Amino acid sequence: MTADVWLPIPPDEIEGLPEGPRYRYWNGEEEFPADPARCGFYVVPYMKPAELGQRPLPRMSAVEVVQTLSAGVDHVEPGLVHLRPGVRLCNARGVHEASTGELTLALILASLRGIPDFVRAQDRGEWLGGFRPALADRNVLIVGYGSIGAAIEDRLAPFETARVERVARSARTTARGPVHPLTDLSALLPEADVVILSTPLTPQTRGLVDADFLARMKDGALLVNVARGPVVDTKALLAAVESGRVTAALDVTDPEPLPADHPLWRAPGVLISPHVGGPTSAFLPRAKRLLTDQLTRYLNREPLRNVILTTGASGA
Repeated sequence: MTADVWLPIPPDEIEGLPEGPRYRYWNGEEEFPADPARCGFYVVPYMKPAELGQRPLPRMSAVEVVQTLSAGVDHVEPGLVHLRPGVRLCNARGVHEASTGELTLALILASLRGIPDFVRAQDRGEWLGGFRPALADRNVLIVGYGSIGAAIEDRLAPFETARVERVARSARTTARGPVHPLTDLSALLPEADVVILSTPLTPQTRGLVDADFLARMKDGALLVNVARGPVVDTKALLAAVESGRVTAALDVTDPEPLPADHPLWRAPGVLISPHVGGPTSAFLPRAKRLLTDQLTRYLNREPLRNVILTTGASGA
């Protein structure tokens, strides 16, 4: 193996990397660490602008694998047009489930129990009592039931929810129960007290949460988005929350970052976190384990994990 491997984590900080390739550290700096044409395995910098991660792709004529450290790959896919056929794109399934599952529960509980109101009241020195909704006895709908959706349900289990329904691109059965196809969504929405979005951003899911989707939600329901901002039509969401019909907890927005003067910041019943579902102390250990495993498989010519698509293949 003589091809380079580009890593956004210093290679001497990753225990167990297999010997053989030349490891190059690049985390989005202006200057490339080596000739991109010699890169065989490219790990895209994490939490960087999409155009930065795509920048070396047109010059990566020998690359065989593009590996993201995110669950979503929408920030990389536009750059794949520059690559030759046969390049495998892999995501970071297994890295973000713990962090995103935690944040999802935090957003739900904070929104239902009024934690933002308590923080503001504390700033004023005000004792703000009263009854608040509980997560117990609520119906929850998870839209996007991959590994992160399943991890969210795992964390919902101790909270005595009344029912959890699951929706994905196609129907299947899991140990926890059936997964409904997207075509069932309109029938499930009116029964849900909490709707969680954990779906990837695809042409089918872009704008999925539009005015009709929001109109079908139960009065007083909570929308939680830990997927991607463009899954939700922001204009339609603003109208829905300003009417008081629904509330929202958003880790992602459209646009993102959200401009300081955007009305979503001040919309009633909206809690916003700045896309922090993945970057926690849980990220690096899991990312390093994934990279060590993937690179060992790559060097041994074994099947890679988490292959999302192969360039030049039908539908890619």
